[in-house]
Amino acid sequence: MDTNSKFLHTIANPRINTNGGLLHLDMQPTTSSSSDSAAEGTGDAKWASRLLRDCAAAMSDKDSAKIHHLLWMLNELASPYGDTDQKLAAYFLQALFCKATDSGRRCYKTLISVTERSHSFDSARKLILKFQEVSPWTTFGHVASNGATLEALEGEPSLHVIDISNTLCTQWPTLLEALATRTDDTPRLRLTVVAATAAAKSAMKEIAPRMEKFARLMGVPFEFTVIAGLNRLGDLTKDDLAVREGEAVAVNCVGALRRVDVEERNRVIETIKSLNPKVVTIVEEEADFSSNREDFVKCFEECLRFHTVYFEMLEESFAPTSNEKLMLERECARSIVRVLACDDKVEDCDSERREKGRQWSERLREAGFTAAAHSDDVVDDVRALLKRYRAGWSLLLPGEDGIYLAWKEEPVVWASVWKPS
Repeated sequence: MDTNSKFLHTIANPRINTNGGLLHLDMQPTTSSSSDSAAEGTGDAKWASRLLRDCAAAMSDKDSAKIHHLLWMLNELASPYGDTDQKLAAYFLQALFCKATDSGRRCYKTLISVTERSHSFDSARKLILKFQEVSPWTTFGHVASNGATLEALEGEPSLHVIDISNTLCTQWPTLLEALATRTDDTPRLRLTVVAATAAAKSAMKEIAPRMEKFARLMGVPFEFTVIAGLNRLGDLTKDDLAVREGEAVAVNCVGALRRVDVEERNRVIETIKSLNPKVVTIVEEEADFSSNREDFVKCFEECLRFHTVYFEMLEESFAPTSNEKLMLERECARSIVRVLACDDKVEDCDSERREKGRQWSERLREAGFTAAAHSDDVVDDVRALLKRYRAGWSLLLPGEDGIYLAWKEEPVVWASVWKPS
């Protein structure tokens, strides 16, 4: 039996609980003292991070005995309904197990299937709005991007906003209100939404009439278009977007570029540049799951760092028994499995390989974009937004390449403005 066969042979067979998307490991302790070791793990303030890092290192070293022991300990201590450490242990244990048994692709497809079967527009909308109510995680990018877009398109009579995002158009009512109150003539707005996921395509059937009704209410001439023929954002072309002569184009990318395969990102950015936009706004979460993807331990540590901050933020922002919090955590479970336990090339599945602001900045500059600083007015609007939320949020202004939303001094979301050189 070769090394890999021995390695897999020592790992127990999983029982996958698709209700909630977590697996349960049917494992036995390797020694009589294992239960004592598991109990001792709860004595550490950050026991989950310690055990998870140890397990990732053991997997990298193919230390079968240590892997089995640590997986068993994590399985005994983990719970998706416990405190932050127990939740991190539960969701990362799932990814580690899938990695060890080479079942990541199957598990990820199962989690996606469960989500799609239970998905509805109303539940998705309520989840997004509740998250925006308790946390600026998404509204930060909306305010920063809308402000920059309005300034760049000021005085233009015919606007075309191309929306490549995952927030179900919750960003745009505020922009429509701002256009309706412009001191000059109200411009015509054409909004093109790129819907590349099954959930987004389904939701647009509900969103389109609502957006059109709201635009009429605001008195803004409005045209709403959905591009729903794509399976992946990497397939997007200039022809799909059908820019018309005389339109002032703005491209809005919120949490979208990370869903493009790493190898296709430069091409998508070049497609955006070919539209000759007056402004491009990009918002992405501040994490790097890309440059270290060939080094499992480093990628694991970065993934754990980012999700620890995110889970701690959710814990302080929502009520303990919040269903919305549980749904957001389960979204993370899918992302964690995708990053840590799946090959990059998984058919019909979006990439989850986030990149940090400095990495996106390099790509954009190489494609011929120049960074534009957020104006003082936009920065003031963002600061005013953060005052509406609980203590712990702050705004970081490191330079011209963008601004950062920080949770307890840790940068978590990057917002930026770009124009063709």
